[in-house]
Amino acid sequence: MTLIDKTDQSQNETISFEFDLHHSPGKVWRALTDPVLLTEWLLPVAGLKLEPGAAFTFKTQPYPGWDGTVNCQMLEIEEHKKLSYKWVVGDMVLDTVVTFTLTPTASGTHLSLVQSGFKPDQKQNSGGARYGWKMMGGKLVDLLARLP
Repeated sequence: MTLIDKTDQSQNETISFEFDLHHSPGKVWRALTDPVLLTEWLLPVAGLKLEPGAAFTFKTQPYPGWDGTVNCQMLEIEEHKKLSYKWVVGDMVLDTVVTFTLTPTASGTHLSLVQSGFKPDQKQNSGGARYGWKMMGGKLVDLLARLP
């Protein structure tokens, strides 16, 4: 497995990661969409439905400057290929879009993760998100290794 931070250092509006995973797109899709599995590598999730327009929430312990809540809304679902949703953190006035794109490879799946929509004055937010996705990306890789 390779995790590559593809974020353009000259701008902060978008962060981007690439994963080369030795797991099928179906298995990776499960890790991205199963509430129990999401809780293991990302955040505890409530109300997740794979329907365009469906609202759901990630909720974890509060941290200074953040109440631990991420309000989301499904934008695009293409089974085993693409998942996109709004990622809104009210305390930080953060309104972004997270997109996962899965591409089959000879050895498994190429996973692209992009979070876009940071405003120019949200450099600290995009830096924090970048740090968080690196950490959570490692947890995703560990989870996939344990899944049948």
